[in-house]
Amino acid sequence: MSAEAAGRPGPPWRRSRWPIASSVLVAVVQVAGSAGSAHRQVPPRHALDALGYLLLLAGPALLVLRRRRPAAVVAATGAVTLLYLAAGYPYGPVFVSFAVAYCGAVGRGHRRAAWLSLAAVYLGHLLLTFTVPGSWQRVRPPQHGGWWQELGLGALALLLAAVAELARFRHEQLAARRAAARAEAQRRADEERLRMARELHDVLAHSISLIHLQAGVALELIDERPEQARAALVTIKAASKEALGEVRQVLGTLRGPGAAAPRRPAPGLDRLAELTAQAAHAGLTVAVAAEGTARPVPAGVGLAAFRIVQEALTNVLRHSTARHAELLLDWTDPAVLTVRVTDPGPAGAPDAAEPAGGGNGLPGMRERAAALGGTVVAGPHRAGFRVTAQLPTGAEER
Repeated sequence: MSAEAAGRPGPPWRRSRWPIASSVLVAVVQVAGSAGSAHRQVPPRHALDALGYLLLLAGPALLVLRRRRPAAVVAATGAVTLLYLAAGYPYGPVFVSFAVAYCGAVGRGHRRAAWLSLAAVYLGHLLLTFTVPGSWQRVRPPQHGGWWQELGLGALALLLAAVAELARFRHEQLAARRAAARAEAQRRADEERLRMARELHDVLAHSISLIHLQAGVALELIDERPEQARAALVTIKAASKEALGEVRQVLGTLRGPGAAAPRRPAPGLDRLAELTAQAAHAGLTVAVAAEGTARPVPAGVGLAAFRIVQEALTNVLRHSTARHAELLLDWTDPAVLTVRVTDPGPAGAPDAAEPAGGGNGLPGMRERAAALGGTVVAGPHRAGFRVTAQLPTGAEER
């Protein structure tokens, strides 16, 4: 895709070359057209001389600056056009440079200057056509079309104004669409960054909490019960390997389109058994129950349910003295999957390394559910804590 098609300006050499090339084209049209039409005009007008050719070239030369000084260029080209007509040189495409300057000024927002210049050129042409040279009080008799010809020129002036306004409106529409496309791309990029941050938080928080607990167990038992310490180290190794694999999978989305696809699908409800097994290795027994008949769910719903359960179990390990938790999957509502994790409590002593305002676990759960149109309710339950998530099973993550 080119830079212009993507909504970005082209390279400087191309932007600087186009006004010159178009000005040369306008100069060729004006000179060739005016010279070719001189001998066919009635009544005859002055033949082109050095001054005539200079005036024909002056307008196109001014067009080189139409992007930097659009208002000045449209006024100057209008003045040059009137000078050419006042000198009595042949009619022809002498108005082309003024038309180009007019459209450029309107397109760049200098509409008042463009309108005034157009009115000045047309009224000046009327004065030159219907007044006797040297006496601005006497009106010249109509010749060669008279007022009908001037009305036709007025219609052409109105057509030029209409075309310029339509071009300006079209340009503004395209600019608005490009701005909307850029805003949408930025929004999607922000959502993707948020999704990745959420994934990394959930993966690392769970795995590091598990590694932290098992490392403490290993340090306590390494001298007295080396076999149990060995089991804790094996758990640490498995948890770290699992975390590395999931982090690579999340970060793999940053690669280009040619990058290899993930080696395994994103976590879902089918991996809840692995999650409860990891919790069991860390000393937390999870009782899993289900109500209703299980059914397939979209990948986004499965991933959200997995991460919510993972974060809830991580919180039990980190903040509760309980070594038992309950996980319920409620399928009774055909449109909603309800996931409930209950910590019987009581709460443990707060960790000194825990942030004063709490972590990002509960906000992350709510964001995941909200992205699917669902909700998460978390709060004290009897002596412990309960997390309840309701996820619509017919929605993918937006």
